[in-house]
Amino acid sequence: MNSPGTLPLTDGPTGAGALLQLMRDGRPRTRAEIIQVTGLARSTVGTRVDSLLAAGLLKPAGESRSTGGRPPVRFAFNPSAAAVIGADLGATHATVGLTDLDGTVISDRTVELDIASGPGPVLDRVVELGRELLKEAKRTRTDLAGVGIGLPGPVEHSSGRPVSPPIMPGWDGYDVPAHVSAGLGGPVLVDNDVNIMALGEHATMHPDVDHLVFVKVATGIGAGIITGGQLHRGAQGAAGDLGHVAAPHGDGVLCRCGNVGCLEAVASGPAIVARLARGGVDAHDTRGLVDLVRGGNVEAIAEMRAAGREIGAVLASTVSLLNPQVIVVGGLLVQCAESLLAGIREVVYGRSLPLATEQLQIVAARTGGHAGVIGAATMVIQHVLSAEEVERQLASVAS
Repeated sequence: MNSPGTLPLTDGPTGAGALLQLMRDGRPRTRAEIIQVTGLARSTVGTRVDSLLAAGLLKPAGESRSTGGRPPVRFAFNPSAAAVIGADLGATHATVGLTDLDGTVISDRTVELDIASGPGPVLDRVVELGRELLKEAKRTRTDLAGVGIGLPGPVEHSSGRPVSPPIMPGWDGYDVPAHVSAGLGGPVLVDNDVNIMALGEHATMHPDVDHLVFVKVATGIGAGIITGGQLHRGAQGAAGDLGHVAAPHGDGVLCRCGNVGCLEAVASGPAIVARLARGGVDAHDTRGLVDLVRGGNVEAIAEMRAAGREIGAVLASTVSLLNPQVIVVGGLLVQCAESLLAGIREVVYGRSLPLATEQLQIVAARTGGHAGVIGAATMVIQHVLSAEEVERQLASVAS
């Protein structure tokens, strides 16, 4: 989560926002050490540090060793200055969490929730859970820096509105930020669920990796792309729609998007369940499929590995195009990681050029159910702690 502090320290009217980026590297510093690192004048550093202390974004962090006289005080970023709500909404469940400004989860709740019931009931439940978490943490709405939400469908990130989401009837064009802001306050930022999972996994498990692809395999299939250390959304926020790329063996298979041959139509959880049913094996649903694989069902394991090969074939093109350092596979089916990853690795390493795969890691997600919550919170934190936004906040406080 911590920023490397590479923004110019003269940014903004006071430059305090840029200085905060430096202080978020986790290392406590005295005023003299800040002067040494930045080359700024003592009076300039003093003004900026005082502004950040007054806003609660910096805090005293003990004393440095004295070289004569009173020991100088060290200062550090204060992640407890505000709270963030992150919400990860799936087709049948929602996880809502409360984090600090470092993205550390303080508490969370997971509830069953049908996304198809419409934006009103779903978002009202998110607001209700958010209020409960704030109350339990003895926080108020004034302590809330913002709310981040991940939705299981295409989202225009600039407006926070879903765009023709296949499994979300009634959500097309709905003003999600306005609805949630009315109940909790703002800002409210919205993205698709795979993008926020990519942010969460990157921030928590791979913060030093500049190029990462996160692949979610569950009811649907999608990807979140980190390139140059930043989330890549594309022109309209549609980057990473891996599930609707043509699969090698998808001929004639109808996809819920209306096309035929999509990867999701042949390698998602429901697609595997349907194939098993045609062969006389009843998995019932995606969770039942996971149980069959865990229980050692030969047919289910074989189908899972075959699905991994289909995904691997599409990812091989992604590897050639983007040259990631790490591919992280998450979602419900990652609980069958061994057979699924085996199929993916088999094709990616066999099909892609050696230069692209020489150091490529293909691994299972490790953040579990927290990836979406952490990612949604990270999205908000990146916004509210940007140099420009911090400058705006300080100016508002000063006025």
